[in-house]
Amino acid sequence: MYAKILGLSTVAVLTATSAMATTDATATTDLNLRSLPDPRGEILDVIPGEAMVQIEQCTTDTTWCKVNYDGTEGWAYSPYLTASLDEEPVVIYENVERFEVESVDLNDDDRAAAAAAGGLTGGALAVAAAGGPAAIAGAVALGTIAGAESVPEQTVTYVQSNPLDPVYVNGEVVVGAGIPQEVELVTIPESDYRYVYLNGTPVLVDEDRVIVNVVR
Repeated sequence: MYAKILGLSTVAVLTATSAMATTDATATTDLNLRSLPDPRGEILDVIPGEAMVQIEQCTTDTTWCKVNYDGTEGWAYSPYLTASLDEEPVVIYENVERFEVESVDLNDDDRAAAAAAGGLTGGALAVAAAGGPAAIAGAVALGTIAGAESVPEQTVTYVQSNPLDPVYVNGEVVVGAGIPQEVELVTIPESDYRYVYLNGTPVLVDEDRVIVNVVR
């Protein structure tokens, strides 16, 4: 299953470097660093919100960028990466060419590895977003979205002890993203939250079908 989480973030400010060199960027929210430019890629690390990365190249559709975070190379979802252009904060997603970041095609090895990760079915789900990445990043910054500290430990333990088959969507799993109606959510005993394993990651969802916690 696929659902696109659309929208562009203009929250954080970064600095671009010279052509074909790395470009400094920052994550607008906690962001997975994956082994592949694909939601099925292994999570190598988590880039904290407002943390700096160096962008080395982006896929030709600009949705994923290869970055270096604290010495680890991997792929990050570009709508949640921002940089400064003409002293204005912009998203990398819309401005790959202006930053002169190298564009690369997804090679056969990456395609094969993504397919081997499994769990993906045909068809596209309806677009689902809680206002898009800009609204998500802003809500995180204002503290209006619940965080890990607000979720009871027994709820997290239940989710971890009762894994589900993963559902895959385009984009990335972040707090504040909306869950498509087509995705079945599972109730948690003695809890107001429901959960699903989205892109291989367990997430807690509120009554409005918005991710309030990414269980790591």
